[in-house]
Amino acid sequence: MTPPLEARAMFERLSRKLLVLLKVPHDPEPPAGGPGTLQVFRAGRAYYRLNLVVWAVKQGVALAAFVFWFWALLYWESTVREAATASVSPASAAPVATVAAATPPSPSESEPAKNSTTKKRKSSRKGPTIQQLLVRLYQKTPSLVFPLLWIAKGISLAVYLVQLPITYLILRLDYEQRWYLVTDRSLRLRSGVWSVRELTMSFANLQQITVSQGPLQRFLGLADVCVQSAGGGGAMAGHGGAQHASLHSGIFHAVENAHEIRDLIVERLRRFREAGLGDPEETRHAAAMSSVGTPGVAVVGAETLAAARELLDEVRRFRRTPSRTRIS
Repeated sequence: MTPPLEARAMFERLSRKLLVLLKVPHDPEPPAGGPGTLQVFRAGRAYYRLNLVVWAVKQGVALAAFVFWFWALLYWESTVREAATASVSPASAAPVATVAAATPPSPSESEPAKNSTTKKRKSSRKGPTIQQLLVRLYQKTPSLVFPLLWIAKGISLAVYLVQLPITYLILRLDYEQRWYLVTDRSLRLRSGVWSVRELTMSFANLQQITVSQGPLQRFLGLADVCVQSAGGGGAMAGHGGAQHASLHSGIFHAVENAHEIRDLIVERLRRFREAGLGDPEETRHAAAMSSVGTPGVAVVGAETLAAARELLDEVRRFRRTPSRTRIS
């Protein structure tokens, strides 16, 4: 088996285990519809590449921050060591300074000495250097801080290396678990890995179908197909990875054939309404109610109606006949 095939097989095994762990069904059940009318659509490949680039940039920024703090810790320690080493040298340099002070300076050297003294005075007026600040900070820092910092660095590096395959696997599964199913009577949309969202809509309730496309989606050849049912109110969140629809709206997010999906839904919606079909759930509910009767309402048969009509006729004849009173 070649390395790409081995990597693909390993990814399939890991994805199946993760889906079982999260209790996510691999394939959604098709919605109600006629046989042979199911069509399945998926998110575009460019959508996966875009998310992969964003993921790589985030990981690169995290790695750069880790390297920076690693270098800062090393620089702090090395600066403190150099300062500690330099603090020992004045004792050995004291005799040299005494001899130099005993010899009187020549006239030619007096002027540079004055300039150097002036520079020293000017430099003494400036604030402490970075090394001096680091040494002061090191002197006020407990001795256990540096070992604890290195331990924290090691733990953060381990966490960073562990999360790389996990976050990539979740990214890939989020792309592969976007299902858009359309039949001749309804559609079903499912997305998400951590939080699975599945929406089923009947053509009997559809009101509006729109295609939206942002600048980045236009560049990548992607678009969103927004389907809205009755009562939706036109409330939709913004487009993008964090997009959420209301209970009355569904979104075919980041598809490459948006106009094909729109035309397919419009055509099937037209046929659905021309055929006079209703919602299958409402049809089954009406049939069940007609067979058992509405609660609180008696089901009247033909014989009962005939007997009621005869009784009504007798009452009418009796009312038309004049009453006679006998006097004994």
